[in-house]
Amino acid sequence: MREVVIVEAARSAIGKRNGSLSHLHPVDLLANVQRGLFDRSGIDPAVVGQVVGGCVTQVGRQAANVTRNAWLAAGLPLEVAGTTVDAQCGSSQHATSLAHGLVASGIVDVAVACGVEAMSQVPMGSSYAPGLGTPMESELYGYQWTSQFQGAELIAQRWALNREDLDAFAVQSQQQAAAAWQDGRFDSQIIEVSGCTRDEGMRETSMEGLAGLRTVMGTDDPVVGPAGGLHTAGTASQISDGAAAVLLMTAQRAQEMGVRPLARIVDTCLVGSDPVSMLTGPIPATQHLLKRNDLSMSEVGVVEINEAFASVVLAWQRELDADPDTVNPNGGAIALGHPLGATGCFLITKTVHELQRSGSRYGLITMCCGGGMGTGTLLERC
Repeated sequence: MREVVIVEAARSAIGKRNGSLSHLHPVDLLANVQRGLFDRSGIDPAVVGQVVGGCVTQVGRQAANVTRNAWLAAGLPLEVAGTTVDAQCGSSQHATSLAHGLVASGIVDVAVACGVEAMSQVPMGSSYAPGLGTPMESELYGYQWTSQFQGAELIAQRWALNREDLDAFAVQSQQQAAAAWQDGRFDSQIIEVSGCTRDEGMRETSMEGLAGLRTVMGTDDPVVGPAGGLHTAGTASQISDGAAAVLLMTAQRAQEMGVRPLARIVDTCLVGSDPVSMLTGPIPATQHLLKRNDLSMSEVGVVEINEAFASVVLAWQRELDADPDTVNPNGGAIALGHPLGATGCFLITKTVHELQRSGSRYGLITMCCGGGMGTGTLLERC
């Protein structure tokens, strides 16, 4: 296996629902970021062997291989092929794993991983077309069909998390995101798209403010039970629009081209987890990467775990005994947003730049995914 490095990682700012990016076709949104990746790196896009992108809701404007369509819309070389994958919320992180495999195995020397989701235009669930049936009939396959909100509540119950725990985590996410923007920590990441240069999901909040929000799940939910729900709109990720991209190549090719690598991809994984509680995947994904690479959690200086719901991160922290100071140090999806298919590359971009800023050696990116899966990527700063 050849050593694979990341030489550039960039993203759009994350637009809030019906915000600054909501009018932009998702093909153009991703095209802007793909093109910006090469403008920043100075690398000829013709050297790219393949492009792999993630997108969850591949219908309408995001149908027909949005990754390839964006590449062409960006005016990039038509000879470079592109594919679009769906691993639910972890789509673009898994796209990065696939791109890594293409480079490490010798199929190509240079690859792009990317992702996009325009949730304002193509809402979650849009692919459940009337008359074509449901994705899974639970009575046929032996698993209870649950929503992600139900899964988040089951996790809160299993790890004995209370409303105050969840609200405190959400306040921290907002505060850390605001501090990161104030300190200019995101400046090196952002590609301006349609005049949007700042993440739009951040908002002033407090424990008192969050305490006044209504829970999403009620006491009559058959899965959550009479205890009712704990999560609110303030302790869940936000519906968002955005795109992100990562440029990978072999370490040898980077040296030949005179390009300075930012991080080395140590290892990646996609694992299965319980599809009922659904969102526990980051736990086995992290355990798998640490064990396979003979590392301890204390050696990982930067962690980006997707804040799909506050309970997901808090349960993961308890199981892994992770230092909270290393986890989402610049805020997460509760504050910044979660543009589904783009979030994996968004988190990888955040990690690459935070490793450079902080000087930490190892960075870990992990996400929960619909249907019960977990993604993982282990990086080492170059």
